[in-house]
Amino acid sequence: MKRSLILALNTTTMQYGLALLREAGSVVAEEIREGRDRRFGGLMPVLGRMLEESRASLQSLKAVAVATGPGSFTGLRVGLSAAKGLCHGLGIPLIGISSLEALAHQVPFSPGPVCALVDSRRGEFFVARFRHTENGRLQRTTDDECLGADDLRDRAWEPAVWIGNDYSKQAPILEQALDGTALLAPPQMWHIRASSVGALAMERLRKGDTDDLGTLKPLYHRPPDIRPNPYPLRGGFEKRQGR
Repeated sequence: MKRSLILALNTTTMQYGLALLREAGSVVAEEIREGRDRRFGGLMPVLGRMLEESRASLQSLKAVAVATGPGSFTGLRVGLSAAKGLCHGLGIPLIGISSLEALAHQVPFSPGPVCALVDSRRGEFFVARFRHTENGRLQRTTDDECLGADDLRDRAWEPAVWIGNDYSKQAPILEQALDGTALLAPPQMWHIRASSVGALAMERLRKGDTDDLGTLKPLYHRPPDIRPNPYPLRGGFEKRQGR
C-alpha cells in the first residue's frame, strides 16, 4: 500500500485533535475533542475510527506530525509518546511543530505581526510573535516567552493580530491588558488545529527536514507544578490500606 498520508496530532491543550492530510496538503479528515480532566484516553480510538472512515490504514501513513508545545504537561507527554510509538512501529519519520507556530499559521495573509498565546496556568501565558514574509511564509520574530497578563501590554508596541487557544477566557484578558485596542482573530479560530500542525510539517517533510525519535522532546519552558505528597510518611501506602 502506498504511504501517502500525514497524521497530525495536537494534545497540547484541553481541546486535542487529530487530522489526516494528503501529500498535496488537503485535509482528508479532522476531529477535535475535549480532553476531560486532562485525560486523552480517546486519542487512539479516534484515530482508528478516522482511518476506517477515510478507508485508510496505519500503513497509509508517510509521516507523523505532533505539536511539541508549549502547553499542557500531561498532553505533551501523551502526544509525543503516541507519535513516537507510531513512527517507531511503522518505520516512518516524525516531525515536531511548535504549538504557537501552528496557532499563528491559522491567521494567513496578515500584513502585520501575529501574536499567538497558549494558557500556561497560574495566570500566565506562553507567547510568541510571528510575521508573514513576502512569499507568504510564516517567520518567527521572537522566542517563546512566559508572561503574566500585566506583561502583555509590553508586547503590543505595534498593531498585531492576537490568537490563542481559549477565546472565552483569553479575549477579555487581552482586551483589558491592551486597553480595548486588541485586534483579535475570529473566535472560531481560537484553538490549535491538528491540520495546521500537519500543514507546517508537510513543508518540512518536502525538504527532508524531520526529527530524531530519540532526541525530540516537549517544549515545557517552565518547571511543572509540584504538588505535595499527600502521604509523605514512610509506610503511607500501608496506612491507606489499613495495614
